Amino acid sequence: MTTSIDAILVPQGAEYRSVCKGLSRASVATPPVFAIPAGGVPLTQYLERWQQAGHFSNLAQPNVLLMGLCGSLLPQYSVGDVVLYESCWEWKSDRKGGDYRQCDRELTASVHSVLQKRVTLVKALTSDILIYSAPQKCELGQLYGAEVVDMEGLAALEVLTRAGVAVAMLRVVSDDCRHDLPNLSAAFHSDGSFKPLPLGMGLLRQPLAATRLVSGAMRGLRVLQHATTSLFSTRR
Repeated sequence: MTTSIDAILVPQGAEYRSVCKGLSRASVATPPVFAIPAGGVPLTQYLERWQQAGHFSNLAQPNVLLMGLCGSLLPQYSVGDVVLYESCWEWKSDRKGGDYRQCDRELTASVHSVLQKRVTLVKALTSDILIYSAPQKCELGQLYGAEVVDMEGLAALEVLTRAGVAVAMLRVVSDDCRHDLPNLSAAFHSDGSFKPLPLGMGLLRQPLAATRLVSGAMRGLRVLQHATTSLFSTRR
């Protein structure tokens, strides 16, 4: 890779463990990995504390890679597809419009040069709520011209680019836009972590959707692990 990565940010839990496992099989030196909370507000608070702790204070322009899973907003993107963000729109459920940010072009190009045909460049949408309805996902994809959705991308871009940090985002699709997900909106704590009981109840209420969610996540996590290893290996 032509540009070095100084740190990797990954949502806490299974995504973080998959990236760490992928890095453990890498054949070159790897950067430190930080587990981040899910959701824009918790992540913003986390990154502000992160900056106050003095991370990268000795670097003129640090390079950070955000990794994890995402959802598809267009039919042509399926579970297991690896995507690299070019830019990110913000969508908030209580208002129209939203901010727009571009990922760092040089760092993004460097990641793309390594993974090449195994990754697709996309425009992303960051939502402040879990979008579980398939029709709504398709509608938002058409409205914003976005191909995938997450809950952290725009917040990371806003905080880090303002601090002079170059940001690239590499994710794996874990759910498509043809099927509904379980409604797990009530299963998040304010810090972005899951509430076990509401999570379990939400999955039990919609067993078919829950099975599809778990299956997609497991496949996405396997691909995320392999993509991580490929990114930090001399033999690809």
